[in-house]
Amino acid sequence: MESNCIQFLQDKTILVTGVPGFLAKVFVEKILRIQPKVKKLFLLLRAADNESAMQRFHSEVLEKDLFRVLKNALGDENLKAFVTEKVVPIPGDISVDNLGVKGSDLLQHMWNEIDIIVNVAATTNFDERYDVGLSVNTFGPLNVLNFAKKCVKGQLLLHVSTAYVCGEKSGLLQEKTFHMGETLNGHRKLVIETEMELMKQKLRELQKQNCSEEEISQSMKDLGMSRAKLHGWPNTYVFTKSMGEMLLGNYRENLPIVIIRPTMITSTFSEPFPGWIEGLRTIDSVIVAYGKGRLKCFLADPNSVLDLVSST
Repeated sequence: MESNCIQFLQDKTILVTGVPGFLAKVFVEKILRIQPKVKKLFLLLRAADNESAMQRFHSEVLEKDLFRVLKNALGDENLKAFVTEKVVPIPGDISVDNLGVKGSDLLQHMWNEIDIIVNVAATTNFDERYDVGLSVNTFGPLNVLNFAKKCVKGQLLLHVSTAYVCGEKSGLLQEKTFHMGETLNGHRKLVIETEMELMKQKLRELQKQNCSEEEISQSMKDLGMSRAKLHGWPNTYVFTKSMGEMLLGNYRENLPIVIIRPTMITSTFSEPFPGWIEGLRTIDSVIVAYGKGRLKCFLADPNSVLDLVSST
């Protein structure tokens, strides 16, 4: 299976969003390491211009210890030449049309060349501002989908979601997509456009009242949590991710889409080497505290299942 995947990636041009995030970094490193015959990697990251995008790529991606194995195998100079040939950092933003890519020539070139899109971009704050969560996690995937439909060679859109879109349900949870309007509690129909308009209306009211940025931010966070719980989700993050899945399923037409729902993503397991992690997310703080000897014991049910998945 792995050899088939590696062969499939040969001569492919891939757009990766969410750079320089943790998972996007791991994905980029692995592609460059296991399939050096990949044609091109377009990496979408927030930056003011091309020069800033290149600087962010080098400082926040390539210079990380994650790329140690590639550096040791190729050497610094050969790695730089290899990356220059294969990688194109692109300033952009999935929350806007055409992913914020500037220049008609560049857009047309990308639409003509891209075979695969991997959407890793997301905001993962559980209590994210509702306006930010809707923009990135809900309508961001729709913007990526619309971009993918313009790719004449497009073969696949791979979207990274989360297992926790299923909320706090217990028992066996089937891997099935959400239908438009579906809620976890079944109490009322969910209308995504209404959620967006409600958010905009609340934002206008706050601005009209000359609220401070801190007050606006807190109100947007409170709104997101209240809307999530109204429809049966525990927090803004998984609620907005669920709505993103709904839009993908409803508007995908004939485009092949794979939605991946990982649980808590932890460090690398074996590739390019064990134990690489960046930042402290979810369970990471517990693992680090135990590794440093600061956490001697942990009270838990020995029969419980802890859903962890390594990044490689």
